[in-house]
Amino acid sequence: MSGDRYRIADQNAIYFITSTVTNWVDIFTREYYREIIVNSLNYCIQHKQLTIYSWVVMSNHIHLVCQVDSPLGMSGFLRDFKKFTSKAIVKAIHEIPESRRDWILNNFAFEVLKTGRAREFKLWQDGNHAIEIDASIDIWQKIYYTHNNPVKAGIVDHPEAYLYSSARDYAGIKGLVNVSIIE
Repeated sequence: MSGDRYRIADQNAIYFITSTVTNWVDIFTREYYREIIVNSLNYCIQHKQLTIYSWVVMSNHIHLVCQVDSPLGMSGFLRDFKKFTSKAIVKAIHEIPESRRDWILNNFAFEVLKTGRAREFKLWQDGNHAIEIDASIDIWQKIYYTHNNPVKAGIVDHPEAYLYSSARDYAGIKGLVNVSIIE
């Protein structure tokens, strides 16, 4: 992506990904929008050879430790995932009761004018802050970081108490996304 200093060199490697909503809009405070993310991740696991080792949905960004084992590659997955979720969330904003509808859509429309990188609304920031997990990076540090985001944000006291995270799976509680637990 333009301006992204974190390049995806090996399309099938494991990456720590951070995708952020434009202008840091707290879109994922609503369960309905978080469910779009969850359903999309599960779809990609089932149909696009995505493997997720850890994940979390925060109020305005998501973290994933994942890899894609298909010709689509990580870049293709991220492009398709962000495009689909963006359209689905904007559609939902129009259809369901949303007290912040005009404010949210104005933010996303302004980003289009500013960047010229979408047609009507731009939900996701460009780039994915993709860090390849190689021998120099401890995958457990990235999983721990992902799972402790809700604790650090003061949402929960313990990582496994947060529903929109794979911390539950690592604690032996079936989570919302079909993760592959690292033993």
